[in-house]
Amino acid sequence: MAFGTDLALLIRARYSLIYIPTIEEERVEKSIEQVAKQLENRPIYIWDFVDGYQGNPNDQGFGRRNPLQALEFIDKLSPNEPGLFILRDYHRFLEDVSVARKLRNLGRKFKAEPKNLIILAPQISIPNDLSEAITILEFPLPNTEEIRSEISKLLQATQQNLASSALDDLVRASQGLSLDRVRRVLGRAIAEHQSIEPADVESILEEKRQTIRQTQILDFYPTSAQMEDIGGLDNLKEWLVRRGGSFSDKARQYGLPHPRGLLLVGIQGTGKSLTAKAIAHHWHLPLLRLDVGRLFAGLVGESESRTRQMIQLAEALSPCILWIDEIDKAFGGLDSKGDAGTTSRVFSTVVTWLAEKTSAVFVVATANNVQALPPEILRKGRFDEIFFVGLPSQSERRSIFAVHLQKVRAQNLRDFDLDRLAAETPSFSGAEIEQILVEAMHLGFSQNRDFTTNDILEAASQTIPLAVTAQEQINALQEWANSGRARLASRQGNILGNNQ
Repeated sequence: MAFGTDLALLIRARYSLIYIPTIEEERVEKSIEQVAKQLENRPIYIWDFVDGYQGNPNDQGFGRRNPLQALEFIDKLSPNEPGLFILRDYHRFLEDVSVARKLRNLGRKFKAEPKNLIILAPQISIPNDLSEAITILEFPLPNTEEIRSEISKLLQATQQNLASSALDDLVRASQGLSLDRVRRVLGRAIAEHQSIEPADVESILEEKRQTIRQTQILDFYPTSAQMEDIGGLDNLKEWLVRRGGSFSDKARQYGLPHPRGLLLVGIQGTGKSLTAKAIAHHWHLPLLRLDVGRLFAGLVGESESRTRQMIQLAEALSPCILWIDEIDKAFGGLDSKGDAGTTSRVFSTVVTWLAEKTSAVFVVATANNVQALPPEILRKGRFDEIFFVGLPSQSERRSIFAVHLQKVRAQNLRDFDLDRLAAETPSFSGAEIEQILVEAMHLGFSQNRDFTTNDILEAASQTIPLAVTAQEQINALQEWANSGRARLASRQGNILGNNQ
């Protein structure tokens, strides 16, 4: 349901204390005003710490710098007098014992009165003793229609017309920003060159990157990685190429749903993260990287709030790629985590969203230790497909050597014996192959000459691959992959990276 419908329902159902976490104070207050008009023009009272109550001349300034007095004002009104009471930034006072007690008393009293108290705050911060009394209502970021309307108003103000395609680009680039930020960045464009131009899309994207950085939850991850940079993994690349146009309007008209995402399971250094980057570049979609550890915070309810914020932001920026790196480290061993159930609640929110989302957010999750993952995340419906990424076969190692040598020695690639390099590096991962090339370059540079095939093999002989040091873990992964629980990313079906 839309925010206005949800709020109206809570008000009619006598939900006494409503908490709306949002940074868009002005926009949410306008939405509340629209709901109040639908509810027989219910009066609205607005309070903040500096100015007290505002709007009504009889109450102007009452409760200034006194949060408890702001509640006492509500308590003194006639029981039959309806009202919506908006308290700005009131989360800062909820830890006060007198404020908390008064709120709980009002909550009980309002069950029989046509009054609702609404707390506006930029983040969720609710003490334990109020968690049952307060209902949290999310306020979504502006949708495409709201953004289009705002940009159209600015264009009218500057007596300017834009081509439909240019306007669409500006709207798409602005998704995920608050209306304040959209106004600000386009206002700067108007101040700079007296008009809004198609080239201002880049300014909007930079504002978006800054917004995402400020959340400290998601990273806007620029990438230039291409499918050609991935050596091997032909089955996986073919699967991805087939879905390249699945976000288009043509795909919707055909009846295709948005792709949900994929889970990449396998050994460290085999190209799972590189694949996530290459997908974003190949599909021309923004890449958002989520470090799940950033979702967890110390205050009660804050972790769950950050999780909802992450989902809201990702959906507002759709279509996009959401890269969840090493998901097994965050949610492995849920039963043994002694955090009062916070990890379980965050996990439940993420898994429910993965199963029910209809937005164009393609999730790429990577995991090294599949045994640590809860079975719920492996269940069908969370991802379109689960791929196992094993160690590269001999032919794939040859491709990996070619990819990396092409980057550093494209002019004399033929001087390197790729077949010999591939044959003499069994059980090496892609990351380990890249590292021995760096080591070989150090060797050649230290002797004031170019590095050779022999230098690479010398570096390889001094490197113990992960397949040797973590043999038990890799054997367990091999058994899991052989059981048919995942699709093999490579056509060779090779797991141990032998000389097939």
